[in-house]
Parts: sequence; C-alpha cells; structure tokens
Amino acid sequence: MALLGINLAPQTEIGPDEMQKGMDRLILEAAFSSATTALTSGVILTAFALYLGASNMVVGLLASAPFLGQLLQGPAILLVEKVRQRKKLSFIACTLARSMLLVMAAAVFLPRGVGLATVVAAQCLLCGISAFSSCPWNAWLRDLTPDRELGDVVARRTVYATVVSLGAGLIAAFTLDQPGKNSDFTQIVYCLLYLAGFIASLFSSWLVGRIPEPAMPPAGPRISLRGLLAEPFRDPNFRHLIRFLVSWQFAANLATPFFTVYLLRQLNFDMTFVMGLSIASQLANLLALRNWGTLSDLFANKSVLAVAAPTYILCITMMIGASQIEDRTMLMAYLLVLHVLMGFAVAGVTLATSNIALRLSPRGGSTAYVASAALASSFAAGTAPLLGGIFADFFAERRFQIMLRWVTPQSDVLVSPLELSSWDFYFLIAGIFGLYALHRLAFIREEGEIERRDMIQQMLHQTRRSVRSMSTVAGFRGATEFPVNMLREARLRTLRRKAIVRRNKQQSRKPKTKR
Repeated sequence: MALLGINLAPQTEIGPDEMQKGMDRLILEAAFSSATTALTSGVILTAFALYLGASNMVVGLLASAPFLGQLLQGPAILLVEKVRQRKKLSFIACTLARSMLLVMAAAVFLPRGVGLATVVAAQCLLCGISAFSSCPWNAWLRDLTPDRELGDVVARRTVYATVVSLGAGLIAAFTLDQPGKNSDFTQIVYCLLYLAGFIASLFSSWLVGRIPEPAMPPAGPRISLRGLLAEPFRDPNFRHLIRFLVSWQFAANLATPFFTVYLLRQLNFDMTFVMGLSIASQLANLLALRNWGTLSDLFANKSVLAVAAPTYILCITMMIGASQIEDRTMLMAYLLVLHVLMGFAVAGVTLATSNIALRLSPRGGSTAYVASAALASSFAAGTAPLLGGIFADFFAERRFQIMLRWVTPQSDVLVSPLELSSWDFYFLIAGIFGLYALHRLAFIREEGEIERRDMIQQMLHQTRRSVRSMSTVAGFRGATEFPVNMLREARLRTLRRKAIVRRNKQQSRKPKTKR
C-alpha cells in the first residue's frame, strides 16, 4: 500500500495519463528543490560561512564539496545496476542527504569554530549522499522523457526553478538585512533559512516518490565498475564531450564560487546588493531559458554552447574591470550589466551541457554514459575552487601593474591603466582555460548543429517571437521573422549539393575500362 501516494516500484507500462501527471510532477518538483537550494547554498552558504569566520580555503572547500561528492557516483552506478530500482534509490538518498540541513540550522548556535566545522562536515555529508540520488535520477529522467520533449521539459523545470529561486532569494535578502549588527538575531535568521530549506526538501522528496519510473531493461552480464565506466570512453564522440566538459567546468568554477567573497570583501558591498546581483542574473536566466530550450530542440546543444559559452567566459574575464572602477555608481551599473549577461549565457550553458550528455547517450543504457560525464565534470569542477581557495592567500599578496608615464617640460604624469590583485588573477586565468574549453567544443559532433552565426540569428528570432508587438499596426512583427525550418532545409540542400558534386568528381576521375 502506497503511503501518501508514494510508490517506489518501477513500472513495465506507463499510460499516457500517468505519463502526463508524471511530467507535471517532475516540473513542479523543481520548484521545491530549487527553494531548498536557494535558501541553503550559493550566496547564502558563503555568507553563512563568512559569518562563522571561514577562511578562503574553507570557502573553496565548501564550493568544491558538491562536485567532489559526485565522485561517489562510481559506487552509485554499481548500486543502480544491482538494485535496478532508480526511483527507490533516489528517494531514499535525497531524503537522507537533506536531513543534514537540520544539523546546519543547529550549528549556528554552537561556538564559532565548532559551528563552522559542523557546517563543513554536514555540507560534505549532504553532497556525498546526494551522489546516490543524482545518478539514478538522471538516468531515470532520460528514460522517462521522450527525445522530442526532453529540451522543453528541462527548460520548463529550469524556469520553475528560477522563478522560485528568485522569490526565495528576495526573502533571504530581506531577512538577512534586518539584523544589522545584532549577532543574536543573525543567528536566528540563518537558523530559520535552513529550517525552511529542509521543509521545502520534504515536499520535493514527496513529489519524487510520485513520479513513475520505467522499468530498466533486463540486466546483461555482470561487469566491473571499470568496465562499465570504460564503455562511454570507447565512443570517440563522447570522449570529445568529456574533454570539453572537464576543461569547461575547471574554467567556470575556478573563479565564480568566489564572486560573493570578492564582492563582500574586496569591493566592500553589502549583502543586499550582492543578492540583488544574483536576482538580476536569475531574471536574465529566466527570460533567456525558453528560447535556449527551443533552439536546442530545433538544432543542437552544441550550437547553443557555441554562443552561450564564449559569452559566459568573456563575462568572467571582464570581472577584472570591476576593480579598476573607482566611481561606486558606475561600478554598480557595470556589475549589474555583467551579471545580466552571465545569467543570459549560463541559461544556455546549463541547459545545453545537461542535455547534450543525455542526447549522446543510448536509451536504456544511459546510466554509465551520464555518470561518466558527471564524474569527469565533477572532478574538474571540484578541483578548481579547492585550488582557488588554497592559492587565494598567495595571490592576495601579489599585484600586477601597467604603468604609463608622460613627461613634458611642464609636467610628469604617471598613469596606471591596469592593476590586478587578489581575485583578479583568478578571473584572468579562468578566461585562459575557457579559451581551451571552446577549442575542445569544436571536436564534438551532434546531429542538427549549425554555425555560430546562424545560431545567433535564430536566437534573435526566438527573442523577437517571445516579445509582443508594441505597434498599433499589425503585420510588422511577421516581417522580422525568418522561418526556422527554411534555414535548416537550406543548409541540408547545400550539404546535399556538395555531396553530389564530390561524388561526381570522384566518378569522373575513375579510369574507364576498355571493352
């Protein structure tokens, strides 16, 4: 008998009505899980750690824990293949992992050193146990969702997650702004935030238990973990994907986990402004996501990455400019624009990187493929902030300046147009690694990919379609639209013509046989 409508057993057949309800619950679940994440991680977790006296190394450790914890997906794969009940494993693991939020809520009342150690330990346990939830969850999602709807479902889930994260972020910013210098009240606020996150996680687990799971195909011969993880690496195209994901995750996570520390400590902004930047980024993410999802379904995830990834890397590098601006108003405007652009770009990157591993993996056997990509990505993403935290003090004592001197008979002017210090070095290094990641992206082959220029054109086309016409004269909006299928068909016709020309040339070069 199912408790609260929760049935953890896999199903051999799923009817259309039940499938639709499952899709609806899958999308709604994103709202509660994102509320948990918004209230207990990211900016909130970093601020919480700094409140407890965390060093840069501890901040780097907390940032790396979610990624390094995913390395436990290796044993999780064996467990999935042995138990073959992905829903049960995911439900139990995510519920146990999120119980650590109660420990973190209580840690704020402990002495500073003990409380910080408790938060770090609880975060590591939460991330480690979560690996046994995310591995079966990703493979379950791949088998449940039809290919033609995968991009739309992922996009809708992310839209729900962004909307809820926006609301939760506003609430968190307001509550954290109230205590002022009252340390006792600040303790209560952090405790309430983590309690609220725990309650939201219970609703998330309840919805997970009510989503149907297609039964896994019959198990083949038992193989070792090494053999299971080696299978995706025998696919040349998937190897190229893994190389890109590793280089990309290292570049993106070398500097971005320290944005909060950079804004609070080096630029001396308050928590309200930092949270405001996060909210602006989420709004841009929300507005761009639907268009990215449509484009990934129509064309290819690689084409989305070819536009979104360079934009994101450029924005990280341009964070260097923030330390060069002295006027606070201009600085705030500059950071706002950068975060809006990053939100726009990260929407495409997140959607495409999540989707491309699923799309390049075979149906029914995606567990090893998805986990291999996740393991490689997690190692790179976890190593980057850990190294960043370790070397933070080293770069804090270094400074790089470019000095320009203009001497005239009347004056001697010395100007420093560029000065790098502390976190500025990380932004520059991240940009260099990002260029290498873009180089690796070129080797991936995915059906339906188009050139970057064409993808930008289609991105603008989708943006125009999503905005209602403000003119009182009907018909002008249609004049700006270019049918998507025409671009694809024209490209296919061009490729066919080139293939015919090559074939004719090859045939003309063949020597004619004498009769």
